[in-house]
Amino acid sequence: MITEVKTFPVAVSARHIHVSEEDLQALFGPDATLTWDFALSQPGQFAAKERVSIVGPKGVIHNVRVLGPVRAATQVEVSRTDAVKLGVSAPLRQSGDIENSASINIMVADKEVTIQQGVIIAQAHIHMTPADALALNVENNEWVAVEVESERPVTFRGVVVRVSEDFSLEMHIDTDEANAGFIEQQAQGKIIKSWT
Repeated sequence: MITEVKTFPVAVSARHIHVSEEDLQALFGPDATLTWDFALSQPGQFAAKERVSIVGPKGVIHNVRVLGPVRAATQVEVSRTDAVKLGVSAPLRQSGDIENSASINIMVADKEVTIQQGVIIAQAHIHMTPADALALNVENNEWVAVEVESERPVTFRGVVVRVSEDFSLEMHIDTDEANAGFIEQQAQGKIIKSWT
């Protein structure tokens, strides 16, 4: 029996980086592995102890958290504010869609890697299982609007639904979106209509 889901957690995702195995070795040395720090909400995902600096044409941001596990390609997720500070033209994309996205330099101490593409602003999205999708009456890759209650209530349009048995029900927004809506961790969201 499927229990109807009406609201879901909204998590604020700060800037972070996913690294490929090749870039991990280049930045942290041969045979380097990511050091587990704490688990994230999505099953199998974790925050690593490793940190990097990201360097753009106009600025640098230090202490950027690496998330694990390693991926096939390195991807840097920033907010619009971060992109302006760095001087990069980061497109609004779903995670993993990095083709023709922005380039950046990644540094750790005296080691440096340049990625020709991979810097994006992540599209607001909701992770959920197929059972959650059924309960919420949505489908994978559907675009929806989500109302989030806060001191400054806001409705996000153009939120993409991502469905997988490997996911846990949670909406992800970036720090710019959270700041605009006075949204803190533990906020709750509700789908109010389809987005067209």
